[in-house]
Amino acid sequence: MKTYIATPEHIKSTHHFYVIDAEGVILGRLATKAATVLMGKHKPIYTPFLDTGDHVIIVNADKVRLTGEKLDKKKVIYHTMYPGGLKQKTFRQALAENPRKAVQEAIWGMLPKNRLGRKMMKKLRVYSGPEHPHAAHKPVPLTIE
Repeated sequence: MKTYIATPEHIKSTHHFYVIDAEGVILGRLATKAATVLMGKHKPIYTPFLDTGDHVIIVNADKVRLTGEKLDKKKVIYHTMYPGGLKQKTFRQALAENPRKAVQEAIWGMLPKNRLGRKMMKKLRVYSGPEHPHAAHKPVPLTIE
C-alpha cells in the first residue's frame, strides 16, 4: 500500500472555518486544539509539508483562563533590541493590555517556525469580544473538552 500524499487540488476544496469560544477555557488546551486544526492534523489528508489546515476564529479571548498561579508567576519576556532593553511583565498584565496577542503567541508557540507556520498563522483570527465578522463563511463551533 502506498502512502497518501495530498495535492494542492485536494487541499483547495477542504478549507473550513471553525469558531472556538474561549470563555472559561484553559489557555493551553485552547492553543493545542487551535494549532491542531490550523495544521490540519484532524484530517485524514494531513501532509506535514503542505498547509492542509482550516481557518480558526477565536472569540472571547479576554475571558481565557490559566490554572494555578500562572497569571501572576508566568512572565512574558521580550527585548526591544536596544542595550538594556530586556522587558518582562506578568501574564495578568499581558492579558489586560492585549488579550488577542497573548492568545496568538500561545498558539504560535505550537506551530512550526518556518514559512509554512507563518502561512498557518494567517488563518487564525482572534477577537476579544463575542462577535466576529465571519458569519458569511458559516463557521462550525468547535468545543474543547
